[in-house]
Amino acid sequence: MERLEDAEVACPSCWETVELTLDLSAGSQTYTEDCPVCCQPMQVRLLVDEDEGTYTVDVEAENG
Repeated sequence: MERLEDAEVACPSCWETVELTLDLSAGSQTYTEDCPVCCQPMQVRLLVDEDEGTYTVDVEAENG
């Protein structure tokens, strides 16, 4: 069953607040997503705690 959550994060390139849709059913993952404001790639790290039903999300500039 797909479990989607929306999360607001600050783009590490332009510092605008953007909304990401996270698929918690896929578990913890790291992937690249382009900022919808400045189009710069950002690395998204999603950590899902299956036991607690919680998650944390962190983003950083893809180019470090």
